[in-house]
Amino acid sequence: MNWTSLDTWIFVTAALCAVACALPGCFLVLRKMSMMGDAITHAVLPGLAIGFILTGTRASWPMFLGAILVGLLTALFTQWISRLGRVDRGAAMGVVFTTLFAIGLILIQVAAHEVELDPSCVLYGALEFTPLDRISIRGWEVPRAAAVLAAVLVVNALLILALFKEFRLSAFDPALAETLGYRPNFMHYLLMAMVAITSVAAFEAVGSIIVIAMFVAPAATGLLLTRSLPLLLLLACGFGILAAGLGVMGALTLPPMLGFKSTSVSGMMAGASGLLFLLAWAYNLLSKGRASRTLHSDSLVSQRVSES
Repeated sequence: MNWTSLDTWIFVTAALCAVACALPGCFLVLRKMSMMGDAITHAVLPGLAIGFILTGTRASWPMFLGAILVGLLTALFTQWISRLGRVDRGAAMGVVFTTLFAIGLILIQVAAHEVELDPSCVLYGALEFTPLDRISIRGWEVPRAAAVLAAVLVVNALLILALFKEFRLSAFDPALAETLGYRPNFMHYLLMAMVAITSVAAFEAVGSIIVIAMFVAPAATGLLLTRSLPLLLLLACGFGILAAGLGVMGALTLPPMLGFKSTSVSGMMAGASGLLFLLAWAYNLLSKGRASRTLHSDSLVSQRVSES
């Protein structure tokens, strides 16, 4: 394996993306809203396309503003259709995000000849090429995608630290949070905005499809191993970084071994996330089986002692 400085930047960008997604992803999983994260990551596409069409550039601020607006509209439309139309929440979510996603794809196709935007890149990302687009920060050349993801990661971490109690209560007991004046509805839409912004930041790296795995898989893997929220956040970030490392290394080593020229780093990341989840799931099953056998053995011993 020939590891270069470009591979280091690819790993750094992938790790920043994974951790930035894992933090809000924990609360999506805890609130049983993983599919809402899926809906938002797809539905923000029209906001991106409109930002491209209006500005003619891939500047970050128009993208973020468009994504926040459409992400919040997705959550609002889903609630309105579900409540007013008496439609199942999952069905309402499916209607909203598929419709918005289709509109976004159409708009991107319309704008593709005016803006350097590849629809396949939006869907699957181009993590391999992120080190080639660099910006200067205090004389230090860094990939633009890494800088954007680092900024989003810092914002997500600060929001969760500052509003940790509010996020926790809103996730586990919204009624109690409402009683205590913590405004669970506001926390809900703040989480939706965080997901939308993180999705846009991750688009260039992993695309709108793979980013779903980064939101859900590390958090779900951590939830198999702990019920402590602080530890869950740490484990999710750790599993995200591990998936990034395994993805980059797998993209470098597996294609030559299997006779392929290359593969998608973001795809390998998602595959590594799934593998880590399966390993945690197997460990969880073995631990429960061992605990069950120990409990059964102890009960037999107690029964024999009482009989004697």
